[in-house]
Amino acid sequence: SSLASSPVPQPHAGCPGGSAGPGVSSWSCCPDRCVCDDQLVVQCAGQDLTLFPNDLPLATRQLIISNNRIRDLPALQLNYLSDLVYLDVSNNTLTEISESTFGNLRKLAYLDLSFNTLIQIEDRTFGPLSSLVMLRLTDNPGLNEIHPDAFSENLALQVLDVSRNNLTALNISTLIALPSLRSLGLSGNPWTCDCETEDLCLWNMDPSCLTVCQGPMELSGQRLAEVGLQLRADCHQGLGYWDYLFFIAIGFVIFSAGTVSAWVMGVLMVLYERYTKRKDEDMDSDDEEERAELKSDPQVWEHQHPSFQSVSPSHLSSFAPSLHTQERSV
Repeated sequence: SSLASSPVPQPHAGCPGGSAGPGVSSWSCCPDRCVCDDQLVVQCAGQDLTLFPNDLPLATRQLIISNNRIRDLPALQLNYLSDLVYLDVSNNTLTEISESTFGNLRKLAYLDLSFNTLIQIEDRTFGPLSSLVMLRLTDNPGLNEIHPDAFSENLALQVLDVSRNNLTALNISTLIALPSLRSLGLSGNPWTCDCETEDLCLWNMDPSCLTVCQGPMELSGQRLAEVGLQLRADCHQGLGYWDYLFFIAIGFVIFSAGTVSAWVMGVLMVLYERYTKRKDEDMDSDDEEERAELKSDPQVWEHQHPSFQSVSPSHLSSFAPSLHTQERSV
């Protein structure tokens, strides 16, 4: 009786094959093999669709196209749905997505891309999704790379699930900086627990976490939470490649600075020596000129140097009596 009383979707006028629930007169159209209701929800799950549905109402807030065979999300059609807040594209055959795919979906809060065939997530793929709260990227067997900045602009992101993919490493530098992130699913990936993933192991130190290492052999099967501190100790015992490069660069800088300083000091010493030598030569030249003037004309030299005037014989005779008187007294 309950089934008999429930409303049965009927084909919507002007949309061949589409169905509309009760109270959806405001909808202009509903896509083929989809159901639209008065909550602005378009339900196209499990309809064996190979293409993204056409003629979606622009007011759509929830779009469910899971369990189909859709290979591509056309950016032009999807970005017309500027009011979309919920998008479920799980269990399809998507192989790639790009930044333009979600270029105009500023209100989108929930996105499910699980159970697809994605291979990598590029830089800023989810950049335009400023309101994104939950992102599910699970069960993509070929997904082996996520760009370090793939989620850098999703400041509202609270739940991120990348479980059961083919990830061996994940740069978490931008994830740590996300202020709202409170849940990160990592299990089911073949994580390589080495110095490259040290930060991931340390950050994921929840004892209840079941995420385990697959390599190297000696750490296989151990939980990330258990090997984090061990990796911290092992990875920082000796000097790494970048440490050696740093020391080589510092040595080169010091050597260059010392060489330049020595060269500058050498130049200054040579200039100073030349200056003092030239000054001595000028003084010697002046002395020789004065001696030449004295020999050539003593009167002219005395006139130019009054403090060195010669004493005449008459002056000497005037001093003679006084000198004799002093000798007698003595």
